[in-house]
Amino acid sequence: MPVRPATARDAGFLRRILQEAYNWNGEQRFTAEQLAADPHAERYVADWPRGGDFGVVAETGDGEPVGAAWARCLPEDRPGYGFVAADVPELTLGVLPAHRGRGLGRSLMEALIRAAAEQAGPVTRISLSVEDGNPAARLYTSLGFVRAGRQGGSDTMVLDVPGRRG
Repeated sequence: MPVRPATARDAGFLRRILQEAYNWNGEQRFTAEQLAADPHAERYVADWPRGGDFGVVAETGDGEPVGAAWARCLPEDRPGYGFVAADVPELTLGVLPAHRGRGLGRSLMEALIRAAAEQAGPVTRISLSVEDGNPAARLYTSLGFVRAGRQGGSDTMVLDVPGRRG
Protein backbone atom coordinates (compact mmCIF):
# COMPACT_ATOMS: atom_id res chain seq x y z
CA MET A 1 0.00 0.00 0.00
CA PRO A 2 1.20 3.51 -0.70
CA VAL A 3 2.54 5.49 2.25
CA ARG A 4 2.54 9.29 2.12
CA PRO A 5 3.41 12.13 4.51
CA ALA A 6 0.70 13.05 7.03
CA THR A 7 -0.81 16.51 6.61
CA ALA A 8 -3.22 18.76 8.51
CA ARG A 9 -6.16 17.16 6.71
CA ASP A 10 -5.25 13.84 8.39
CA ALA A 11 -5.94 15.15 11.91
CA GLY A 12 -9.29 13.36 12.21
CA PHE A 13 -7.83 10.10 10.95
CA LEU A 14 -4.94 10.35 13.41
CA ARG A 15 -7.51 10.60 16.22
CA ARG A 16 -9.12 7.41 14.93
CA ILE A 17 -5.74 5.68 14.79
CA LEU A 18 -4.91 6.89 18.30
CA GLN A 19 -8.00 5.03 19.47
CA GLU A 20 -6.82 1.90 17.61
CA ALA A 21 -3.41 2.22 19.27
CA TYR A 22 -4.99 2.51 22.71
CA ASN A 23 -7.25 -0.47 21.95
CA TRP A 24 -4.46 -2.56 20.39
CA ASN A 25 -5.71 -5.80 21.95
CA GLY A 26 -9.02 -5.74 20.07
CA GLU A 27 -11.05 -4.79 23.14
CA GLN A 28 -12.93 -1.50 23.31
CA ARG A 29 -11.04 -0.25 26.37
CA PHE A 30 -11.30 3.41 25.34
CA THR A 31 -13.91 5.24 23.30
CA ALA A 32 -13.13 8.21 21.06
CA GLU A 33 -14.95 10.44 23.56
CA GLN A 34 -12.88 9.16 26.48
CA LEU A 35 -9.63 9.79 24.62
CA ALA A 36 -10.70 13.29 23.54
CA ALA A 37 -11.48 14.12 27.18
CA ASP A 38 -8.18 12.68 28.46
CA PRO A 39 -5.45 15.35 28.38
CA HIS A 40 -2.76 12.66 28.40
CA ALA A 41 -4.13 11.02 25.24
CA GLU A 42 -5.15 14.28 23.59
CA ARG A 43 -1.59 15.63 23.63
CA TYR A 44 -0.62 13.15 20.91
CA VAL A 45 -3.06 14.69 18.39
CA ALA A 46 -4.04 18.18 19.59
CA ASP A 47 -3.46 20.88 16.98
CA TRP A 48 -1.94 18.47 14.45
CA PRO A 49 0.45 19.35 12.96
CA ARG A 50 2.56 21.60 15.13
CA GLY A 51 6.09 22.66 14.25
CA GLY A 52 8.39 19.64 14.39
CA ASP A 53 5.58 17.07 14.02
CA PHE A 54 6.01 14.47 11.30
CA GLY A 55 4.11 11.39 10.25
CA VAL A 56 3.03 9.04 7.52
CA VAL A 57 -0.31 7.59 6.39
CA ALA A 58 -0.90 4.33 4.51
CA GLU A 59 -3.69 4.31 1.97
CA THR A 60 -5.49 1.79 -0.19
CA GLY A 61 -5.24 2.15 -3.95
CA ASP A 62 -8.47 4.16 -3.75
CA GLY A 63 -6.87 6.68 -1.39
CA GLU A 64 -8.63 5.48 1.76
CA PRO A 65 -6.38 5.82 4.84
CA VAL A 66 -5.92 2.56 6.74
CA GLY A 67 -2.96 3.20 9.05
CA ALA A 68 -0.66 5.90 10.34
CA ALA A 69 2.47 6.54 12.34
CA TRP A 70 3.45 9.96 13.63
CA ALA A 71 5.75 11.60 16.11
CA ARG A 72 5.86 14.79 18.10
CA CYS A 73 7.94 16.25 20.87
CA LEU A 74 6.16 16.77 24.16
CA PRO A 75 7.37 19.07 26.94
CA GLU A 76 8.82 17.73 30.16
CA ASP A 77 5.90 19.14 32.16
CA ARG A 78 3.37 17.34 29.89
CA PRO A 79 5.13 14.12 28.92
CA GLY A 80 3.61 11.23 27.05
CA TYR A 81 3.83 7.58 27.99
CA GLY A 82 7.07 7.10 26.04
CA PHE A 83 8.74 10.28 27.25
CA VAL A 84 12.55 10.26 27.23
CA ALA A 85 13.40 13.94 26.78
CA ALA A 86 11.74 17.06 25.42
CA ASP A 87 13.79 16.83 22.21
CA VAL A 88 12.97 13.16 21.55
CA PRO A 89 9.74 12.80 19.55
CA GLU A 90 7.29 10.18 20.82
CA LEU A 91 5.63 8.11 18.17
CA THR A 92 2.20 6.60 17.79
CA LEU A 93 1.40 3.74 15.40
CA GLY A 94 -1.90 2.16 14.47
CA VAL A 95 -3.54 0.19 11.68
CA LEU A 96 -7.26 -0.36 11.21
CA PRO A 97 -8.18 -3.91 12.29
CA ALA A 98 -9.20 -5.12 8.81
CA HIS A 99 -5.71 -4.28 7.51
CA ARG A 100 -3.55 -5.78 10.27
CA GLY A 101 -1.23 -8.74 9.80
CA ARG A 102 -0.08 -7.70 6.31
CA GLY A 103 3.18 -5.93 7.14
CA LEU A 104 1.60 -2.49 7.08
CA GLY A 105 2.83 -1.60 10.56
CA ARG A 106 6.41 -2.35 9.46
CA SER A 107 5.99 -0.25 6.29
CA LEU A 108 4.65 2.65 8.33
CA MET A 109 7.45 2.40 10.89
CA GLU A 110 10.15 2.22 8.22
CA ALA A 111 8.67 5.29 6.50
CA LEU A 112 8.47 7.15 9.82
CA ILE A 113 12.09 6.31 10.63
CA ARG A 114 13.11 7.66 7.21
CA ALA A 115 11.06 10.80 7.89
CA ALA A 116 12.82 11.22 11.24
CA ALA A 117 16.20 11.03 9.49
CA GLU A 118 15.08 13.76 7.08
CA GLN A 119 13.81 16.15 9.75
CA ALA A 120 15.52 19.48 10.11
CA GLY A 121 16.93 20.02 13.57
CA PRO A 122 18.13 17.70 16.28
CA VAL A 123 15.98 14.56 15.78
CA THR A 124 18.53 11.88 16.64
CA ARG A 125 16.26 9.53 18.58
CA ILE A 126 12.58 8.62 18.66
CA SER A 127 10.72 6.89 21.47
CA LEU A 128 7.53 5.00 22.16
CA SER A 129 5.67 3.16 24.87
CA VAL A 130 4.43 -0.40 24.42
CA GLU A 131 2.21 -2.27 26.85
CA ASP A 132 3.02 -5.76 28.04
CA GLY A 133 1.52 -8.33 25.69
CA ASN A 134 1.35 -6.03 22.68
CA PRO A 135 2.70 -8.00 19.70
CA ALA A 136 4.01 -4.74 18.18
CA ALA A 137 6.90 -4.99 20.66
CA ARG A 138 8.47 -7.61 18.38
CA LEU A 139 8.22 -5.21 15.44
CA TYR A 140 9.85 -2.40 17.41
CA THR A 141 12.69 -4.65 18.54
CA SER A 142 13.27 -5.91 15.00
CA LEU A 143 13.60 -2.29 13.83
CA GLY A 144 16.29 -1.56 16.42
CA PHE A 145 14.32 -0.04 19.30
CA VAL A 146 15.76 -0.88 22.70
CA ARG A 147 14.18 -0.77 26.13
CA ALA A 148 15.05 2.46 27.91
CA GLY A 149 12.72 2.30 30.89
CA ARG A 150 9.56 0.93 32.38
CA GLN A 151 6.43 2.54 33.74
CA GLY A 152 3.63 0.41 35.15
CA GLY A 153 2.88 -2.36 32.65
CA SER A 154 4.67 -0.71 29.73
CA ASP A 155 8.17 -0.43 28.36
CA THR A 156 9.60 2.79 27.01
CA MET A 157 11.67 2.03 23.92
CA VAL A 158 14.10 4.25 22.01
CA LEU A 159 15.64 4.13 18.56
CA ASP A 160 18.78 6.00 17.55
CA VAL A 161 17.71 7.32 14.14
CA PRO A 162 20.01 5.81 11.50
CA GLY A 163 22.21 8.43 9.87
CA ARG A 164 21.69 11.05 12.60
CA ARG A 165 24.15 11.98 15.30
CA GLY A 166 23.60 14.11 18.37
